[in-house]
Amino acid sequence: MATRSKRYRAGLERVDRTRLYPLGEAFGLIDGQPAAKFDESVDLAVNLGVDPKHADQMVRGAIVLPHGTGRSVRILVFAKGEKEREAREAGADHVGAEDIAKKIQDENWLEFDRVIATPDMMGVVGRLGKVLGPRGLMPNPKLGTVTMDVTRAVGESKAGKVEYRVDKTGIIHASIGKKSFGAEKLLANASALLEAILRAKPSASKGTYLKKIAVSTTMGPGIRIDPSSVEQAPAV
Repeated sequence: MATRSKRYRAGLERVDRTRLYPLGEAFGLIDGQPAAKFDESVDLAVNLGVDPKHADQMVRGAIVLPHGTGRSVRILVFAKGEKEREAREAGADHVGAEDIAKKIQDENWLEFDRVIATPDMMGVVGRLGKVLGPRGLMPNPKLGTVTMDVTRAVGESKAGKVEYRVDKTGIIHASIGKKSFGAEKLLANASALLEAILRAKPSASKGTYLKKIAVSTTMGPGIRIDPSSVEQAPAV
């Protein structure tokens, strides 16, 4: 087992690993963790009482976090004509059609973080499924990334829209901001995401839905959150 850094051990001393912390207190601990040499991402992990092998228990969605993610998101839009112009004016980093698809296929070009497409372009985008799908980049109407309203889609992505999806082990992993945000903004982002996950609870899910929750910085120890504090958390 690798030796943990002095900074990690110092952070660990501030956390009671046997305790489940209320939501607000957990983010106070995150804020008080020793500083790294860079602005760490803050990640939330939520273990759900669902079986993702069954389609009626899949949990997936997207939400614009109230304080964004702190990340610069590179957006590729597949569109033509008037929608191409709208996408460029909205601030998309790359806009195109068959030309962009060919570049992805021939050059393995992947200089983007999110893909948006108008419905009429899905025939072109569909041929990129083997490239975009495994990377979680395939546009999806349910996530608002297959749409005629490209202005809104680009704007939301730039403003801090995050997509969440339960993995095969029943866990959702999502970045909710940067450590420099401070406890109040991180709590607001976490609360918004957790409320969205609660609203997305499948009717086929039985028993405990929110089983385990943990928050951590890129270089810091995980802090376990009491799931019962989420439902009682004040709206933000």
